[in-house]
Amino acid sequence: MSSVEVIPSARRLVKSLRDVGYEFVTAVADLIDNCIEAKAKTVWVDVVWDGEDSYVSIADNGEGMALATLKEAMRFGSERDYEGEDLGKFGLGLKTASLSQCERFTVASRSNPSRADINAYCWDVEHVEATNRWEILPVRTAELHEGVRQHLKDTTGTVVVWEQLDRILGYKKPDGESARKQIHAMCRELEDHLAMVFHRFLAGEVRGKRLAIYVNENKVMPWDPFARKEDNTQCLEVKTFKHEGSGGKGDVIVEPFVLPHQSRFSSQEAFNRASGPEKWNKQQGFYVYRADRMIQSGGWSGLRALDEHRKLARIAISFPPKLDDEFKINVAKMRVSLPAALRDVIAKAIGPAVTLAEDEYRQRERKSGGSPAPGPAPTPSPVDVSATASTPAAAPAPEPSPAGTPSAALTRSEDSPTASAPASSSSQVTMPELRRVGACLRSFVQGPAEEQVLEQLLSRAAASME
Repeated sequence: MSSVEVIPSARRLVKSLRDVGYEFVTAVADLIDNCIEAKAKTVWVDVVWDGEDSYVSIADNGEGMALATLKEAMRFGSERDYEGEDLGKFGLGLKTASLSQCERFTVASRSNPSRADINAYCWDVEHVEATNRWEILPVRTAELHEGVRQHLKDTTGTVVVWEQLDRILGYKKPDGESARKQIHAMCRELEDHLAMVFHRFLAGEVRGKRLAIYVNENKVMPWDPFARKEDNTQCLEVKTFKHEGSGGKGDVIVEPFVLPHQSRFSSQEAFNRASGPEKWNKQQGFYVYRADRMIQSGGWSGLRALDEHRKLARIAISFPPKLDDEFKINVAKMRVSLPAALRDVIAKAIGPAVTLAEDEYRQRERKSGGSPAPGPAPTPSPVDVSATASTPAAAPAPEPSPAGTPSAALTRSEDSPTASAPASSSSQVTMPELRRVGACLRSFVQGPAEEQVLEQLLSRAAASME
């Protein structure tokens, strides 16, 4: 039997594609990925407030696109060969990111450095719904915003313009004060997000791809999640794991960091900046990078729970695009999962960082007496077990272990010489001793479930010492 081509309904599918899952900041970031691939040195993001006629433009000074390349780029699922370190993947980002925020977007581009020939096309949801056809509309140069025309007269590159911002101006009165304030708040949030996601590019840490980003003429400064310029930040041993996926072999690099307690930051301002867009507790955990572009910022990917005592632990995990399938990266580049084959080794690799972070938190809280003022902290001394804890919150009780695992034995004092009966009031125990006990017990742990139980027990033990 002969095959039959079934073309999706344009008017129905285009509506569904608007709900892939982008937020405003992630949609802009996805378009900046394209700018980096086009070898742009600078990206200008302008959010122009004009009531119902407000628009957003993302302009770069990259290589630009010839007419045929532009038409193909406007295709949903565009066909192109991605290089090894390209930030793109599905051929959907430009379209789905843009339509997630607006009903009409235009792409204008110039590729010839000798002549200011500008090619422009747009996707218009209203037109697609009226015709039920996958048609892009040509846009004359004279119809472009003056700023777009001027930019492409001065340089090669590409400009994407979002108009009819129904998802951004979701107000009954889009020209009202509430809508204007929302736009300004979104711009501030966007600066913070781009400073974090592209911090390696902004800081010149990616070879040959240094980037500058401006949001409404404000230069975005890189935000380093690991506060590496702080003298008291601890950089632990880097681990590299070879992993083979459907796209080939690649290195997964794990870099643990322990940030200083508030009292050991160089200044209160530096401490506040290090807290990050989501603040300290939510920013703890894994920072996952694909080709040096951050995909995940914080959280423990199911290996641990968020905990006040671990908020100083931040772990960089980097992987190449050839391992995309194993990390299950999604279209919006907002979600990633650790490969099952690496979860145990990563859990073991981050153990020392988590322990040191908890120690840093408790030691400094105790010595500072809960004072928020930054400055040098006194040298740790032995802790009297009979002393009463003053500042740290009690650690959460351990979760039940899965049936059939031996981790429950860790709670019985007779099974371990280190888990002895409560000490007398004259006993002296130090945190380094507790860490050595933890290191010894970890050699007997099997799997993340037991690791989590052990870490919770060590947290409780440390809390009781105080």
